[in-house]
Amino acid sequence: MFKRRNMSLMVALALGTGAQAVVAEDNLALDELVVTGTRSETPLLEQAGNTGKISEEEIDLVRPDHITEIANRVSGVNIQHGNGQEHLTSIRSPVLTGGAGAGSFLFLEDGIPLRAAGFANVNGLFEVNYEQAGGIEIVRGPGSAFYGSNAVHGLVNVLSRAPSLELEREIDLSIGPHDLYTAKATVSDTVGNHGYRVNVLGTSDGGYVSESGYDQQKVTLRHDYFGDVDSFKTLFSYTNLNQETAGYIVGFKAYEDESLSRTNPNPEAYRDAKSYRLSTEWIHELSDTSRFTLTPYMRHTEMEFLMHFLPGQPVEKNKHSSVGLLSSYTKELDGGHKVIVGTDFEYTEGELSEVQFNPDTFGRFLQGVHYDYEVDATVIAPYIHSEWQVLEKTRVTAGLRYEYTRYDYTNNTDSLTFGPRYLRPDSDVDTFSNFSPKLGLVQELTDDTAAFVNYSRGNRAPQTTDLYRAQVVPSQTGTADSETIDSIEVGLRKVGEGLQYEIAAYHMKKRDYFFTDSSDQNVPDGKTEHTGLEIGVFYPFNAKFDIAANVAFAKHEYDFDKPNANIEKGDYLVTAPRRIGNIRLGWNVTPQTRTELEWVHISDYYLNDANTFKYEGHDVFNLRASHDVTANFTVYGRIKNLFNTEYAERADYNANIPDYRYFVGEKRYLHVGASYRF
Repeated sequence: MFKRRNMSLMVALALGTGAQAVVAEDNLALDELVVTGTRSETPLLEQAGNTGKISEEEIDLVRPDHITEIANRVSGVNIQHGNGQEHLTSIRSPVLTGGAGAGSFLFLEDGIPLRAAGFANVNGLFEVNYEQAGGIEIVRGPGSAFYGSNAVHGLVNVLSRAPSLELEREIDLSIGPHDLYTAKATVSDTVGNHGYRVNVLGTSDGGYVSESGYDQQKVTLRHDYFGDVDSFKTLFSYTNLNQETAGYIVGFKAYEDESLSRTNPNPEAYRDAKSYRLSTEWIHELSDTSRFTLTPYMRHTEMEFLMHFLPGQPVEKNKHSSVGLLSSYTKELDGGHKVIVGTDFEYTEGELSEVQFNPDTFGRFLQGVHYDYEVDATVIAPYIHSEWQVLEKTRVTAGLRYEYTRYDYTNNTDSLTFGPRYLRPDSDVDTFSNFSPKLGLVQELTDDTAAFVNYSRGNRAPQTTDLYRAQVVPSQTGTADSETIDSIEVGLRKVGEGLQYEIAAYHMKKRDYFFTDSSDQNVPDGKTEHTGLEIGVFYPFNAKFDIAANVAFAKHEYDFDKPNANIEKGDYLVTAPRRIGNIRLGWNVTPQTRTELEWVHISDYYLNDANTFKYEGHDVFNLRASHDVTANFTVYGRIKNLFNTEYAERADYNANIPDYRYFVGEKRYLHVGASYRF
């Protein structure tokens, strides 16, 4: 277990720099390495672009029950908490929904996507065991040449926890409000060349509002083999979620009404989801300067849920199964240069149905089968990544990825327009080809400070739902095309001891943005601009007190006109706060005791395309504490919403009602737990 007197540097940075401290007995050595950018350990100071890192020690301090509690500690990240385990994501973007929300962010576990590219889940991060992870890395902006579809606005890579060098066993039990119970268990050891870890989690939540709650289970099994020439890492992951989902409450500032805020207007809503993943990473050392990496994997996901956010409340069932292979060859060249070439391959069989059982009360959301289709998807993506030490303190990174996507779509119901809303295309084959270039430069200024500039392009083939679960669009023709975003960013970072920081400014232009506007029409060819400044700072005042500040200022604007939807160039996108912040004051009360006061700030944001409805924003404070009673026994607790603020986790405006809608933020509560290691 880590020592509390060193916690100030461990908690540090889920900054943009994400500096991670590693304790070795009584000495402190900083080892700022990230793996997501190049799929292998790389010094953060040499990276063109940004990767926010959340360490294993920080996850153990926060002990999150929801992904928002840990991921939002990174600058530029604003994941909104829905109900239960649901969430919507923002990384250098508005909070995106639907196909845009699912397809604009790439969610991975140890570098392998949680879902196939065209079958993404807008709530995808509940399908990974982030609660017991060994770290989380978040790339803000388009991914590198190693990552293709969905790495448009950013990616989240949840790293599995490595096996321990000695026998480690831990049981962790906690209890919270509204019958929230969590049990976690870990067993790990290394024997000879073999290391293993077993992580198990079970959670039961009675629900903050009436007739809601969830049960979830997660299992992660990891085995490592360390050889002189060959090494293997095998990972199996399983997640299961059974959720009784509470819908939005309706009415202007309804979250301020105590009697209304605890009600569930959709008591029949639910979400059931399962996922399985199995992968083996094989690294073969060809020589001291070259290696070959091969990672075969397979996955299966399935989900059924009531679409309570639509007036007709249909039931969607979706599932897909995939097999894939990641392959790469790495060559270290004289002079500090490096070249990596590889190819990613994936084949997926998926299906989706949408059926409305309720009678139509809105004139468009008709009772009956809306969609029933299957899609076989093939993705082939060769890439090259190179790094060149052009001068002693100047490093250039260049990469290019080509991605070919093929959808073989079969419609299992009538090929016709179903009522005034639903369009069911004929069976067909669609193909997409995309190039993703990247060029970056890192200039080392001192031993612990560097400046960087980075250009990158992100793109994604359309989600299968964008193409085959389409709405009728009377005023437009054509279907969704590949979405493309071009990003340029400049930054300055300092790592090491004492003051640590990263400052990054970016500008991005996106085209062929597929979204549903406020008039409930699909727009396949939208254009947007995104400009922002992100600041992450960590400073230890002394051995007892430290502060971490992660703030972002951003403008997310439409870059085109659409008069029939009241969209004008320069209007703000929906759910795009101009300021977000997470500031934490840490206090090492004793060498065994750590406390943290956290301030979460969300500025006001618009709720419709015309910028006429708005949520005023909020400021919420949380308090955490952890105390090592003995070397093997730890107690911890947190008070969420310390000052009992009335706020909304998510605000929305629905033109079909028409009215404001909210997911209510919880009132003040106490959560306590204990862990025992033996």
